[in-house]
Amino acid sequence: MDYSKSGNPKGARHNPRGPDHAQKGAPKSVTPPRETKEQLLARMKAAAAQKAEKS
Repeated sequence: MDYSKSGNPKGARHNPRGPDHAQKGAPKSVTPPRETKEQLLARMKAAAAQKAEKS
């Protein structure tokens, strides 16, 4: 009896992936620009004024 033919078929282990997998030349992800110190201070002052206005 040929025991290699019994059971479930073996999965594709060493097959190469498709041509679209990890292509070279893909656009790099860009990090959003950081806000400047002036912008941060303005945002913090506006939030503090809004909080003082509520209470």
